[in-house]
Amino acid sequence: MTTSLIILASVIVLMALSIRIIQQQKVAVVERLGKFQRLMHPGLNLFIPIVDRVRVYHDLRIQQTNVPPQSVITRDNVQVLIDTIVFYQVVGPEQATYGIFDYVLGVRNITTATMRQIIGNLELDETLSGRERISAEIRTALDEATEKWGVRIERVEVIDIKPPVDIQEAMDKQMKAERNRRAIILEAEAAKQDMILRAEGDKASKVLRAEGERASAELHALGQARAIIDVAEAEKTRIKLLMEAGLDDRVLTYKSFEALEKIAMGPANKIFLPTTAVETLGNIGAIGDMLKSSKN
Repeated sequence: MTTSLIILASVIVLMALSIRIIQQQKVAVVERLGKFQRLMHPGLNLFIPIVDRVRVYHDLRIQQTNVPPQSVITRDNVQVLIDTIVFYQVVGPEQATYGIFDYVLGVRNITTATMRQIIGNLELDETLSGRERISAEIRTALDEATEKWGVRIERVEVIDIKPPVDIQEAMDKQMKAERNRRAIILEAEAAKQDMILRAEGDKASKVLRAEGERASAELHALGQARAIIDVAEAEKTRIKLLMEAGLDDRVLTYKSFEALEKIAMGPANKIFLPTTAVETLGNIGAIGDMLKSSKN
C-alpha cells in the first residue's frame, strides 16, 4: 500500500509539473534537451518535465526603456546633454531569445551611437529645434538593427536637450530681449490702433454733426417756406374776402387816406411817401363827393 501511495503521489507531481499556464500577452520559449522546441502561448500548455524547460518568458506588450542621458558634442563644438526614451515591442520571441543576448541593452547602445552621429552633424540651434528629426533618424537606425532581433520600435522621444549653463543663460537673456521687443511692438501697435480708432470716431462724429446741422437747416428752410406760403395764402384769402364784400377802388382809396393821416400824426419830422400817394391825394376830391353823398 505504501508503494501505491508513492506511485500516486509521483503521478500527481508529474502531472502538476507537466502543466504550464501562460498569462495573456505573454509567451514562453521552450527548449527540449537544450534546443529550441516551441513557443507556449497564453492558456493551458502541456510540458514534459526534465526533458523540456522554459528558457525565457517574453512580454508582448509595448514596453519602454530610458536611455541614460548622453553628453554629445554638436558640429559647432557645443556640449549638450540629451535624454531619450524608446518604446518597443517584441514581435518575434524566438529571434529576441537567440538573435541577441540582451535586446534592451542593444536598443540603448544603438540609440546612443546613432544620437552621437546625428548630433555631430547639427549645430546647436538645429539640435534644439530638431527634436522630431533626431527622433525620426534614431528610429530609422533602430528599425534596421532590431528587425533581426524580433523587436519592433514603436516610438522614439527626445525628452530633454540641455546646453551648458553659460549658453543657457545667454539663451535666456536673448529670449527675454525678444519678449521685450515683442512687447514694445505690441504696445506700439496698440497705440497706433487707438489713434486710428480715435481719428475714425472723431471723423464719424463730425460727419454726424454736419448731417445733423444740414438736416436742421433743411427743416428751418422748409419751415420758413411754409410760413411764407401760409402768409401768402392768408393774404390771398383776405383779398378774396374783400372782393366778395364789394369793396371798390374808392373804398380802397379812402382806406389809404386814413393810413396817411395816421402816419402824419406820428412823431416823425419827415415822411417819405410812395409814388402811389400822389394818386391817393389826387383822389381826395372823389372821397369828398363820396362823403357828401353818404350824408344825403
